[in-house]
Amino acid sequence: MTTVIVNDASCLIDLRKGQPAACAVEAALSFRGAPILALAKQYGRYGYRRVTALLCHAGWTVNHKRVERIWRREGLKVPQRQPKRGRLWLNDGSCIRLRPEYPGHVWAYDFVEGRTHDGRKFRILTIIDEASRECLALIVARQLKHEDVLAALADLFISRGPPANIRSDNGSEFIATAVQKWLGQIGVKTLYIAPGSPWENGYNESFNGSLRDELLNGEIFYSLAEAKVLIEAWRRHYNTIRPHSSLGYRPPAPETATPPYPASSSASLHLRPDMAAASVIH
Repeated sequence: MTTVIVNDASCLIDLRKGQPAACAVEAALSFRGAPILALAKQYGRYGYRRVTALLCHAGWTVNHKRVERIWRREGLKVPQRQPKRGRLWLNDGSCIRLRPEYPGHVWAYDFVEGRTHDGRKFRILTIIDEASRECLALIVARQLKHEDVLAALADLFISRGPPANIRSDNGSEFIATAVQKWLGQIGVKTLYIAPGSPWENGYNESFNGSLRDELLNGEIFYSLAEAKVLIEAWRRHYNTIRPHSSLGYRPPAPETATPPYPASSSASLHLRPDMAAASVIH
């Protein structure tokens, strides 16, 4: 007999005669307080596909169909499919937007606005690598001017090297003469999108939407210092843990290689201690 323990509660499953091991996996995943529910609670804006990726990363042998079935049975929200969007094409059939081909080929930056609990606004400068989807920096301040943009870029260029291109809208901080002149001297080509066409900066717009949906809309920031800490923590989570759909549900920049796990459905989730599911086979 196999005993699967989930958060100190045991679920007895008899595998002696013909009962498939998949039943044990599903029972362990769907048992009260088990990994799927715990992940859904911790990452409320994730759908079942991202949760599946997190489970697989933690050592569970499970596919998205089984997770979806449990997801629906437990009454969890199944995100609606997003409508497909076409690209902007010229008459000669070429695409206006330069597609990133490798990390460091095209960076993009933009601003996002948030508020602290007292109602005061703050700005976030988001800088991403379009090819790797990595968030390179999130600069938070009450006010951000073109000097702050230059300082943030200078730090990144020193640590990572300059990109071949950098994409942005036509905000005054990005089209400032000092910014254009400095980037030109370094050899970075600027790619400015057409006014009123945010879809031309689609990678950054998508990232900004995730930042707002997963963090800004769900957190109360009682001070600017707290906002800086939480936003930087989210950036690290986004880069190293959060599964990205366009990367085969892998994080953009994992800190270390995933260690090998035994071929067992009872691997413990590497999450917070109160969420980890321990499995013991007798």
